[in-house]
Amino acid sequence: MEARTTIEAADISVILNSLPHRYPFLMVDRVIDIRGDDHGIGIKNVTANEPQFLGHFPNRPVFPGVLMIEGMAQTAGVLCVLAGTGKRAGEVYFLTIDKAKFRKPVVPGDTVEYHMNKIQQRRNMWWFRGEAMVAGQMVAEAEVGAMLSWA
Repeated sequence: MEARTTIEAADISVILNSLPHRYPFLMVDRVIDIRGDDHGIGIKNVTANEPQFLGHFPNRPVFPGVLMIEGMAQTAGVLCVLAGTGKRAGEVYFLTIDKAKFRKPVVPGDTVEYHMNKIQQRRNMWWFRGEAMVAGQMVAEAEVGAMLSWA
């Protein structure tokens, strides 16, 4: 029986080596509790100086729900890359976004946790269920699917 190497956390340097995304579109700062491509928790520290808050909304900054979905997908992408070839993803394409619900606003100062659980995988395509949590409360949920190619 082969020993399996497990990575339990991915810091920002691992994320940057795994995904093609860069600021201002990188929506995850760290990934913890990694269990292969089956499960992981992405961490996003929401700060007031992020560019989306200039227009969403100037007098009451709210983190856009679509960016939470992107954070879920990026967290799942890190899990897939680390469990797969270990190479940086060349291109990542959304396949599906299903059952998305937004339950509570996220504002600067919040720490969002993207709890991602694999539903299914076929070849270079993965589907995950995600729950975005702030201080133990669900703020958003969705099922996402993506296809990865390697650089």
